[in-house]
Amino acid sequence: MDVIDALRSRRSIGRLEGDVGDEEIRELVELATLAPNHRMTEPWRFTVVRGAARERLGRVWSEIALRDLPLTGEARDAAAQRETAKPLRAPVLIVVSVRTDEDEVTATEDFAACAAAVQNILLGAAGRGLGAMWRTGDAAYAPEVKAFLGLDPSDRIVAFVYLGRSTAEPPAAKPRNAEAVTRWFD
Repeated sequence: MDVIDALRSRRSIGRLEGDVGDEEIRELVELATLAPNHRMTEPWRFTVVRGAARERLGRVWSEIALRDLPLTGEARDAAAQRETAKPLRAPVLIVVSVRTDEDEVTATEDFAACAAAVQNILLGAAGRGLGAMWRTGDAAYAPEVKAFLGLDPSDRIVAFVYLGRSTAEPPAAKPRNAEAVTRWFD
């Protein structure tokens, strides 16, 4: 698959299964590190979560989600179960995080570089016939999740990339109107 085809055909796949080998994960991380980075700071960090670690992460997510929900009884139990199951939607999660530089411009450029690194993972996964989805949500901002993952409190989670093998056809592309979001100056 060439890059143009990957860009046009890649879709987020929410539920994935199967096995993703260590070498496939290593290759995707290596592709991520090829993302452009203005000052060559290489700010990205990759944390691979799989197996029982997904269940432990799900329990952390559940605690965070329920902390502020005014639910009790069965409704609370159901919400806890939904949150706990989220990391189980794929056999592998690659958590992409960025070190936060004290310089605001460097921090902004580093975050952008990590977003490009995530796109490289998504395109690399598509090129290898894997399904992937970029997610964030409240868990990406929770200190408890950073602690669970061994991240510094000042680190920012850019993405939880769900990774696996799709059992369904990807959804059709939504129509885009590039002309509507483009200005031309001559």
